[in-house]
Amino acid sequence: MSKQITDLLGRPAQSSLYLILSLCLMTSVALADAVQLTGAAVQGGVIVGKAPTGSKAFLNNEPLITTEHGAFVFGFGKDDDSAVEIKVQLPTGDTWQQSIKPEARAFQIQRIDGLPADRVTPPPHVQDRIEQEALMARQARQNISQLTGFTESFVWPVVGRITGVYGSQRILNGEPRAPHWGVDVAAPTGTPVIAPASGRVVLVHPDMYFSGGTIFIDHGHGLMSAFLHLDQIFVEEGQHIKQGERFATVGASGRATGPHLDWRVSWRDVRVDAQLLVSQP
Repeated sequence: MSKQITDLLGRPAQSSLYLILSLCLMTSVALADAVQLTGAAVQGGVIVGKAPTGSKAFLNNEPLITTEHGAFVFGFGKDDDSAVEIKVQLPTGDTWQQSIKPEARAFQIQRIDGLPADRVTPPPHVQDRIEQEALMARQARQNISQLTGFTESFVWPVVGRITGVYGSQRILNGEPRAPHWGVDVAAPTGTPVIAPASGRVVLVHPDMYFSGGTIFIDHGHGLMSAFLHLDQIFVEEGQHIKQGERFATVGASGRATGPHLDWRVSWRDVRVDAQLLVSQP
């Protein structure tokens, strides 16, 4: 006697067609769950994807670097308001696809008074220095490596009172300026600064005009951390660093009214919100 075929609820199947439809349903469910996305789908957010080993990911039909284990990352800018298409070619030959539209955010207006006049409107004789340092920072952000630190759960590089946030419009000594791209954490001079995730040091500068002691760490696939206003620096360019490892101390160098860490994160040329990568302190 042949074994009776049942449906997904354990009831006798009425026909072979029902069985085929049930199998198709299970296949569709498996395909829908093939890729997991984590992170904040908001302006300034970062999304980390995890697909099966051997997958290839695309953002708006442009290829994303994908690790051998199927991880990839992308981010949204402060003013991004259009949906993006994420497509993943699975090793099975199937294609997983999803549209994501970043949620809009309201950003603060932050007033900072008492800054030296030459740090709000720099004198002409330092313009060459400022432009050269800006070029160094842009070149550092061009590092698109195969490192995988971006897959780690980020930790705070310093714990303290948050005094500045991403996206806020800064009014310096009464003059409107560009948005603030980092999260400012107040802490005493000399407080250790640790790596929020593993990576490689790609820029070290002891005293930039605006940001003072500055370090860039590449976490892989275009995700980059910058640490500003540092006091002591303990690493060199090209050095690999593990999550939680001390690499500098908090200072008040550059354009700063007091000791604090300005932590900034970018994905390729997109400035994203570092604070969204970690839990609240």
